[in-house]
Amino acid sequence: MSWEVKKIGEVCTIEKGNIGITKAIAGDYPLVVLGEERRTHNAFQFDDEAVIIPLVSSTGHGHRSMKRIHYQSGKFSIGNILCAVIPKDKSILSAQYLFRYLDLNKENELVSRMKGMANVSLPMKSIAEVEVPIPPIDEQSELVSKFDSLEESNNTLSLEHTYQLDLLKKLRQQILQDAVQGKLVLQDPNDEPATKLLERIKAEKEKLIREKKIKKEKPLPPVKSEEIPFEIPENWVWCRLANVCNRIHYGLNASAVVGKNDVRLLRITDIQNNRVDWNSVPSCVYTTSDLNNYVLSENDIVIARTGGTIGKSFIVKNTPVKSMFASYLIRVIPSKLINANYIKVFLESPIYWKQLYDAAWGAGQPNVNGTSLSNLYIPIPKFEEQHRIVTKIEQLMTLCDEMEKSIQQNQKYTQDLLQVALKEALEPN
Repeated sequence: MSWEVKKIGEVCTIEKGNIGITKAIAGDYPLVVLGEERRTHNAFQFDDEAVIIPLVSSTGHGHRSMKRIHYQSGKFSIGNILCAVIPKDKSILSAQYLFRYLDLNKENELVSRMKGMANVSLPMKSIAEVEVPIPPIDEQSELVSKFDSLEESNNTLSLEHTYQLDLLKKLRQQILQDAVQGKLVLQDPNDEPATKLLERIKAEKEKLIREKKIKKEKPLPPVKSEEIPFEIPENWVWCRLANVCNRIHYGLNASAVVGKNDVRLLRITDIQNNRVDWNSVPSCVYTTSDLNNYVLSENDIVIARTGGTIGKSFIVKNTPVKSMFASYLIRVIPSKLINANYIKVFLESPIYWKQLYDAAWGAGQPNVNGTSLSNLYIPIPKFEEQHRIVTKIEQLMTLCDEMEKSIQQNQKYTQDLLQVALKEALEPN
């Protein structure tokens, strides 16, 4: 028998859901809603096999709603912003086959028919106009089985890719952990003890205090033996973060303004994946005093102090515009006698994150303050070894980036192959 092309309205009934989500009463029957969550209801509207299709979507997100079309069977109800498409004759059209076809072609057949701007909708009469190629019922069953088999294979590969990405994430963390434990590069016995470096940093800070370039701060307690989480090489030293920094302080409390002037205001939201799109960073109203106190310089490090991004850091490098930093960021100004990139390595390492979360407070909105950051304990090697560590990490992270890119390309390639295979399966013989 040959394939036929029929409009959905010819071979299916299309019925709108009748359950208002806020009025649903939990019960024994599945309740299909627009979101990803699955609910129940104490009564059922359908006792059949059907394809459930959303009828509304937020502006510009029709494709997201269409990702949630699915096959449903048995006794169930649906929300009043969805509809059930039910084949009239199961010997002619299978609901499982129809679901597969519509799911595979949702962009062309469903999303393209959505109407409106603020409230995007898909009229049921438009769904009725969708044309579906219909093979004989036994071929439909074979195609559904083939789809299931292809998707199972794809899911297996997807799980493998996810596993690989997870291993790569753990590898990055292990590299950083090895770096701050002195295990990443070979130790040079000729290196002087890092205690000498701390003495020079202390002397330099005292000089800056006398010159009134920085303020004198309260002395910090030495790192206690019970705080030390692991052994470090003999010529390294444990100290507080503030011991190797000239200043740790909060940003400017100012509102961003539309338009650009000669000075920008860097915010937490402007920092994404250790990068800043300076073209999108807004301006603010400021005084000369603000500029003197908050303008960012090369190798400054800013750290998010609140919310879901707490602890995220960004090191200032080759900034194309003059910028200050906003109040939800804390600036760390490393001593000129220490490699700022090594401080950034520490601020991404597991030992940093553990200390940060231990120091954070606030249930709904976690926060960390300047005092807590100042007291973080950090292992410090000699300056030359800091440079060797940073260089090695840059090499290893570049390799990790290449591996991650390869895995992601394989993910996309696998998904593209699946779509091609499924579409080929729907072509008439």
